Amino acid sequence: MRRGTVVLACLMLLRQAQYGYALLETLNGAGIAVDGNTLYPLLRRLEKQGLLTSEWNTEESRPRKFYRVSAEGSRTGALLAREWEDLVTTVRRLIEENR
Repeated sequence: MRRGTVVLACLMLLRQAQYGYALLETLNGAGIAVDGNTLYPLLRRLEKQGLLTSEWNTEESRPRKFYRVSAEGSRTGALLAREWEDLVTTVRRLIEENR
């Protein structure tokens, strides 16, 4: 479930382009603990699957690869978000019924 959580978070956060390290900081700041050895391969996999696009920005002092969600990634993110909300609703109900 953790990996799915990181995928969903990336698809939501990358509606606006970010480079990998900034995304890593945003995720960790939000309480989603992830390290670069997990995030960077995930970003490459999501890009290979067509869920993300990327481009290099060479205008700053050092080149940075910026990622952004693709149209397919946006659709997938919306679907995953609905599934997540359904799961949260179900788990809440189970908790309340079994207190």
